[in-house]
Amino acid sequence: MRRQIAGPDLSPAPHVMRATEQMFYTDVKQQAPMAEYDHSVVWAAMLLLGLGLVMVYSASIAIAEGSRATGHQPMYYLVRHGVFVAVSVLMGLIAFQIPLRLWQQAAPYLFLVGLALLVLVLAPGIGREVNGSRRWLSLYFVNLQPSELIKLAVVLYAADYTVRKAAFLHSFRKGFLPMLVVMLLTGGLLLREPDFGAFAVISVIAMGILFLGGINWRLFAGLIVMLMIGFLVLILTSPYRLQRVIGFMDPWADPYGKGYQLSHALIAFGRGEWFGVGLGGSVEKLFYLPEAHTDFLLAVIAEELGFLGVAAIILLFAWVVARAFAIGQRAAALERYFPALVAQGIALWIGVQAIINMGVNMGVLPTKGLTLPLLSFGGSAMATTCCAIAVLLRIDWENRQVMRGLAV
Repeated sequence: MRRQIAGPDLSPAPHVMRATEQMFYTDVKQQAPMAEYDHSVVWAAMLLLGLGLVMVYSASIAIAEGSRATGHQPMYYLVRHGVFVAVSVLMGLIAFQIPLRLWQQAAPYLFLVGLALLVLVLAPGIGREVNGSRRWLSLYFVNLQPSELIKLAVVLYAADYTVRKAAFLHSFRKGFLPMLVVMLLTGGLLLREPDFGAFAVISVIAMGILFLGGINWRLFAGLIVMLMIGFLVLILTSPYRLQRVIGFMDPWADPYGKGYQLSHALIAFGRGEWFGVGLGGSVEKLFYLPEAHTDFLLAVIAEELGFLGVAAIILLFAWVVARAFAIGQRAAALERYFPALVAQGIALWIGVQAIINMGVNMGVLPTKGLTLPLLSFGGSAMATTCCAIAVLLRIDWENRQVMRGLAV
């Protein structure tokens, strides 16, 4: 046994320790404190919400004034949209208070609730049908759109599934097949409404999260091929979808028929030029462009605010998406894999939906019934997107707490 040899006491004297501690805490106080969350994401979201409030009013004032259903009240849609924004921000504040571990525990149940609502909306006498689509549940004072709620549920469920099945993602039977069955079930319910746009968005979300989670690349490539074939079959076997694709390819061939909406959207873009015709000066919103305050709000923005207005919106969305991916990467670096996948899933959702809506407005993609996130009129979409932004900020907040050495 080795003998312990007593050595000199090398610990500093008490007065030296007190001086050192005082210098350390003084230095910490002088440093700029780390922000609680990314304020730039909040500002970008608030700018989009504020611009959306102004442009929804501008795009809807003529429609509201001329409609008997609105009581000929020019501020009808402005008031409703203002209420939607206020309630959505409040819901976002509540969502921010919920830890990510609780979101993960609730993910399967939220997804089941979303599926139940998708089934309920198809039930005769319960779901509300508008323009040939059964997508809404009437709550008397407001209409609930389950296809919007299911997007957030899919983000949470896909992230939770990927984390739980991380060891089996290279297996077709154990890792890939269960998720494929679930997504086919969800997609089938959405196509029954029909809501092809929402189906496309949730497909990208699920595929993207699986890819980021480390799924076998051969399975991923096979999934892409299957989806492309599936989309092609859905288009060719559905007359109205086929007509939309044909109209999108050459809207001027039938400008008063299947190409009517797109041709007027393109006219709005053309009139806007660089700086626009001025706020409130749009002609296309005067009963020419259908859905001017919802799906085709960007066309009105382009006409009134011009290229600069559209470019500003694109930059704001690009910033939110880029920051969401950055927040997800930071969470992954901290080994917080569920929050990482949720943040990146939110980035995919907002980015893809914005791209599709902008592409439709610009004539780059076939017409789809997708709103522009945080901008277009619609309570369900607004509330769900605000909650998604709040969850993203919560992930960022928890990341920063972990970096400080605090438990979350």
